[in-house]
Amino acid sequence: MTTLHANGFLLRPYTSADAPAFAAAVRESLSTVGKWMPWAVAGYSEEEALSWFDHCDACRENGTAYEFGIFLADGVSVVGGAGLNQINAAHNFCNLGYWVRESAQRQGAALAAASALAKHAFGQLGLTRVEIVVAAENTASFALALKLGALHEGLARNRLRLGEETVAAHMFSLVPGF
Repeated sequence: MTTLHANGFLLRPYTSADAPAFAAAVRESLSTVGKWMPWAVAGYSEEEALSWFDHCDACRENGTAYEFGIFLADGVSVVGGAGLNQINAAHNFCNLGYWVRESAQRQGAALAAASALAKHAFGQLGLTRVEIVVAAENTASFALALKLGALHEGLARNRLRLGEETVAAHMFSLVPGF
């Protein structure tokens, strides 16, 4: 099992034991995460968490995504999630996504996780580009991408679906040596 150490945080695949804490973290974060992640809903359940974990395992097995839980260094306390997904083997790039529970925001978890995952993408996975797509109004993720050292490539019209709405999104990229 791949684990990544990230500036005081631990990134590791989810296990079934994480489901209660994961679901609680999602429900806690509706006013922040819920704006940008349509799956984050008030009734988010442990069963939905377990289904997500199964999906993550299947994607890891077939090499289409590498999703990790973000935990405190103890490896137990759920801080959020982050992953490399939408892997495009033909063009050797992927998307990097992240979320942090409301009570743990602005404590460095997202930056640490994003940095560790980008290094994993370029090192272990051998990718040559990592994209970060940020909804136009998501100022926190915009600032994080800049702090990470990602290059802002522009604003793409109709780039993201947030529930039933299509919105513009900022395109950022990282390349090896970022």
